[in-house]
Amino acid sequence: MIFWKNNLYTQLSNALRKPSLCLLWVGMSFLMTSLAWALPDAIFSGSTNILTIPYVSYQDHSYAAELLFDAPDTLTLQKITLNNDQPEAGRIVPVYDDLSFHLAQLRANGENYQADIRLNAGNTFKVLQLSTSLFTPVAKPEVMSKHFSGSGNCQACHNGIKDGAGKDVSIITAWQPTMMANAARDPFWKAQVKTELNRTPSQSALINDKCSRCHAPMANVEAKKEALPYTLFGDSGLLDVKHSAFPLAQEGVSCSLCHQIKNSSALGTPAGTSGGYEIDSYANPVDRKIYGPFENVQIKPMQNFVKFTPTFSPHIKTSEHCASCHDLKTPYTDESGKALSTDKASEFPEQMAYSEWQHSDFSKTTSCQQCHMKRANGVIIAAQVPGLSPRDNFAQHRIVGGNALMLTLLQDYSVPLGVNAKDFTAVLAETNELMHGAASLSVLNPVINADGLDFTLSISSKTGHKLPSSYPSRRVIVHVVVKDQNQVIVFESGKVNSDGSVVDLDADVNPASAEPHYDLITRKDQVQVYEDIMEDYKGNITYTLLRAKKYRKDNRLLPLGFNKTNASSDIQVVGEALTDANFVGGSDTLRFTLAGLTGQQYSVHAELLYQTLGYRFAQDMFTDASAEVSQFKQMFNASTLKSYPITQAVATVTR
Repeated sequence: MIFWKNNLYTQLSNALRKPSLCLLWVGMSFLMTSLAWALPDAIFSGSTNILTIPYVSYQDHSYAAELLFDAPDTLTLQKITLNNDQPEAGRIVPVYDDLSFHLAQLRANGENYQADIRLNAGNTFKVLQLSTSLFTPVAKPEVMSKHFSGSGNCQACHNGIKDGAGKDVSIITAWQPTMMANAARDPFWKAQVKTELNRTPSQSALINDKCSRCHAPMANVEAKKEALPYTLFGDSGLLDVKHSAFPLAQEGVSCSLCHQIKNSSALGTPAGTSGGYEIDSYANPVDRKIYGPFENVQIKPMQNFVKFTPTFSPHIKTSEHCASCHDLKTPYTDESGKALSTDKASEFPEQMAYSEWQHSDFSKTTSCQQCHMKRANGVIIAAQVPGLSPRDNFAQHRIVGGNALMLTLLQDYSVPLGVNAKDFTAVLAETNELMHGAASLSVLNPVINADGLDFTLSISSKTGHKLPSSYPSRRVIVHVVVKDQNQVIVFESGKVNSDGSVVDLDADVNPASAEPHYDLITRKDQVQVYEDIMEDYKGNITYTLLRAKKYRKDNRLLPLGFNKTNASSDIQVVGEALTDANFVGGSDTLRFTLAGLTGQQYSVHAELLYQTLGYRFAQDMFTDASAEVSQFKQMFNASTLKSYPITQAVATVTR
């Protein structure tokens, strides 16, 4: 915990008592060299000693609050009023159930601080932590290194390109707002990595390497090849502006990383996964190979401009290429940090999207890139090179997944996170489109009999891997509401609260428990959630990745053709779903038998709700006292996208 230091208090108090500066900088989007950015979430006036918080969110209402500062660490509530104005993105301050809250951008005399505030007694609050706000400068994308070139050097030729219909398909513009480009800016990732470091400090070298390998890959590779330090946080960290590899780290999963992964025989094998990709080194920079999907390319323009040699290689279009990071295993430890896994085979399968795909029918027809990268025809792939012929089956680089939550946080908090993308509209629209096509839902055979209401939900997965896939914080909730003919709710299962928790869900009520998988639901406290929940070496549920030995539960929806009876241990179904005859590759059926509902007419509304970060996973992480966690906690709790609808179905039944 960052503690209140006398010298910091003196420094801040002196700053607070200087005349206030203009706080809203109209027309300015980024300020790279200062901590004073626009739209603070709290403003301190040194002349009145009043702290103003324009948008306080509490129990689904918004307020404006004024608190009087009393040295050294007390705030007294002076005024609170309902605020019905639409809050600016990134300024909402959620107040938690214990009436504590976090200020990420407390503006005082043009400088930004962060502070954790806790209810003391009555209407007084205590400042528990005070420090300079977390702030990531925007890195220059024109970076060049011995092994890599930043995206800014690519955009001169690969932006401003159009397809045969005249639609803009600029590569860098499309890629910049994606999760790939922002992999090292992702505030959830940073918070979770910091939590893992704090909980298992003895494994810090492994954590820093493993987590930077796929989230800041160019920086990781460059640091290793040049024998540079590559911790993630602190003054020597890759995420610190003073590190020489900082611009490479901020590029995330960038052009010259993906397109330099060599066509190794290890691709798609255990040796080539978990960040096991290979990048070659060359004595002469111009010999560096940039692999692409098109044959008969002009070599000289790229050699002259960025000193890379474009080289055709079909591996760039394969799912094995993606497996480099999207099959990931991690070691597990005991409470002291001692590693208990003995080799890669015994490590924990953190995410296995490639292996899930490989065990499905999609592996015979559809690659990862075909789902996640839309196609265009008639594209001249370089704007500044004359004489090029149009290319068909061009993979657009607006690479989308299911993470609408994080994309909105990157958009709303672009300045403190150092995001250089200007427009997230298109990537969010395509993310919505992808998610709405991820599954379908039907209400079958509704009937009112002498005992009550019966119906069956038929759920079909349309994805090429498990749904959800990737990091085990994700889950899909079946929410069902039954209303009578007067539109009164007579049954509801899977209701999601505004904080992301699910009513009556075992895990959200008790962190040591997990909701079972259901084939039949008869009560409202039975909730079907498709999820994977981790278990440590003692058999206890855990939300710390490096404690996870195996899964307690994995009933995530299976892709079409996935045979659960012969799946490998890394992708096996775990728990009651394994013996549920209706839970098969591509679908699940869930029957509802609701006793006592013997009226004349009922309507059934069912929906699948997706969460990037489940409530219990979040609450576990929020117990960690780090600035990264506090920053993300405020962002997450202020978001309205904790839950996201995938699909829905409605049916009416009459006796």
